[in-house]
Amino acid sequence: MGKVLIVTGASRGIGAATARLAAARGYDVCVNYVRNRAAADALVEDIVALGRRAIAVGADVASEADVVRLFETVDRSLGRVGALVNNAGILERQSRVEQMDAARLARILATNVTGSFLCAREAVRRMSHEHGGGGGAIVNVSSAAARLGSPNEYVDYAASKGAIETFTIGLAREVAEQGIRVNAVRPGIIATEIHASGGDPDRPERVKGAIPMKRAGHAQEVAAAILWLLSDEASYSTGAILDVSGGR
Repeated sequence: MGKVLIVTGASRGIGAATARLAAARGYDVCVNYVRNRAAADALVEDIVALGRRAIAVGADVASEADVVRLFETVDRSLGRVGALVNNAGILERQSRVEQMDAARLARILATNVTGSFLCAREAVRRMSHEHGGGGGAIVNVSSAAARLGSPNEYVDYAASKGAIETFTIGLAREVAEQGIRVNAVRPGIIATEIHASGGDPDRPERVKGAIPMKRAGHAQEVAAAILWLLSDEASYSTGAILDVSGGR
């Protein structure tokens, strides 16, 4: 597989940790972001300092036109993509289902589900042997919420991640003969900024007692799992979902 990697939602958290670790392991990286251009540019500088090529591309994965532009930019600037991490994801403020409206659900599903489908589509069109590609690997970022349901907090987010897991299994079986492996990681409570988006920035500390390892995870721990799934060490793994959740 090639050494060009696209990480969506890479300006912070798990995405940024993945991009840094990938660069350290020899990948050229496209850092995708939506709003935080300064953070994306700083991450690009870090990657270049490691001796790898990197670009920052602003694109909303919920927009089909933006996704197409993202991949075409990578084609021109870095070459044919050989690895994709579908990391971009959003959640909204904690809420019970009875209080959710259709607009909120549409936002969650557009980014978390449709965005992953669109990015995978563009990646397959470049990686597949049928399209002249040399194969590759895709890792989707799910969540332990897909198993736990996140009642009273983020049932919509949890449902979107459940969809990602089904998507992972189906796509893996669809493209296995075309040289493409598709796997997922299922992070548990990870100490990143996403909890603030839900109105509960202290959530990792608050719920750590329910985790068998009694602590929140770190973005770098999830990144290490992602890089293993992208690597040749996972050459016989596809359609797998790897828990990185401290035992929860």
